[in-house]
Amino acid sequence: MEQKRKALEDKIAQAQLGGGVKRIESQHKKGKLTARERLHFLLDEGSFEEIGMFVTHRATDFGLDKEKYLGDGVVTGYGKVNGRLVYVFSQDFTVFGGSLSETHAEKICRIMDLAMKNGAPVIGLNDSGGARIQEGVVSLGGYADIFYRNTLASGVIPQISAVMGPCAGGAVYSPAITDFILMVENTSYMFVTGPNVVKTVTHEEVTAEELGGASTHASKSGVTHFACANEIECIQNIRSMLSYMPQNCEEEAPRMAYESGNEKRRDLNTIIPANPNQPYDIRDVINHTIDTDSFLEVHKNFAENIVVGFARIGGRSIGIVANQPAVLAGVLDIHASTKAARFVRFCDSFNIPLLVFEDVPGFLPGTDQEWNAIITNGAKLLYAFCEATVPRITVITRKAYGGAYDVMNSKHIGADMNYAWPTAEIAVMGPKGAAEIIFKNEIAASSDPAAKLKEKETEYQEVFANPYRAAERGYVDEVILPEDTRSKLIAAFSMLENKADQLPRKKHGNIPL
Repeated sequence: MEQKRKALEDKIAQAQLGGGVKRIESQHKKGKLTARERLHFLLDEGSFEEIGMFVTHRATDFGLDKEKYLGDGVVTGYGKVNGRLVYVFSQDFTVFGGSLSETHAEKICRIMDLAMKNGAPVIGLNDSGGARIQEGVVSLGGYADIFYRNTLASGVIPQISAVMGPCAGGAVYSPAITDFILMVENTSYMFVTGPNVVKTVTHEEVTAEELGGASTHASKSGVTHFACANEIECIQNIRSMLSYMPQNCEEEAPRMAYESGNEKRRDLNTIIPANPNQPYDIRDVINHTIDTDSFLEVHKNFAENIVVGFARIGGRSIGIVANQPAVLAGVLDIHASTKAARFVRFCDSFNIPLLVFEDVPGFLPGTDQEWNAIITNGAKLLYAFCEATVPRITVITRKAYGGAYDVMNSKHIGADMNYAWPTAEIAVMGPKGAAEIIFKNEIAASSDPAAKLKEKETEYQEVFANPYRAAERGYVDEVILPEDTRSKLIAAFSMLENKADQLPRKKHGNIPL
């Protein structure tokens, strides 16, 4: 028996070494953790249970039969994050560059199947050179098996992908289907075709970092939701994000203990500038409304004219969507619409109530927007809100103009409660543009057209630059003082916690993609 114990211990030690001591040292020199170190920092201490430790590849071509490693380049299993079950896989770059083989894919699929059956999140730590070339189509088939499971799991369990190293070619599509992607600056990158192929085909000189690094995807493409300074920060973001989410689509998000006190926030009374054209930071409104230090912003560096993220209010987990007047006056454009739509759909999938702060002058005009389908992309956000059945509340802080008023979770598209501050302006367009159209002839006939325009602009402002017309029609439930916003929201979300709403029976809708 002692001899068998020793053999088992040797096997485990061999599996835990991955590609060997030298390759582990090489990984550390690059500023990267090993596959097992990542799991150590991600999971609660002592909670990890490994599955498939002794799996090896089956390929025999091109000398692969002479080189085998236990685990075959991926560590898989389950554990706990903050005491809650999660399933994990962590690719090991020290084994064949983390390349995906038939058995490597089978191990990942096994974890995903277990996660679906048991209703718990899947976290993938990606660090792979791509498909294992020596295995040919078998490796490609392994990717497809993973993509299929990603799609089936979408909206059933949360799926989080952390890209800790290279992720290229077909490998990028698994993270792309998952709910959130995190990348590490300077050590991770994602692209369908690498710099060498780009140079050959388009003659563009570009580095891997410029083409598909964390900063590029966080600010330009929007592929990644978090660009992290290092791997520890990346792992901490995953742990934090999970605290706002339920385990699956049948459960509610965990609620934090909260004791109510004085909920007035008088600082909110002075945030909106007297000049309606002057910007302010919507994050100030958010942070004065929610529970202290509870805002986790998502997609921070992409489409900055809209802000999305998780927060808590009265201990409840909520999703926030807010126009950002400090960037492009808070207009909706192509990127802002798709960013917000994706977040709204995630929150709706996992029973996370939605809070919208609205200050929007409309959709961004211009040929660039029209030719790149602002109509279709703007409709994505409209569709996402219309389809959402979770509790939905809107607070109009200032401007709510044109079609953007409808799109930003208006009462007409199913919002449960709509509040407006006294500074709210709800109209088809701004006073100047409206006066120029309505009073065109009168202004033209005037001896002083500029003065007449100003007069008519003021007249229009007096009628529409307030929330009371909308409140008279019931489009706004209540006009509230900014300082009362938090207490009103706590009461409203409490009232809506048992909301039951269902969409018409169908196979699925056809969102304008």
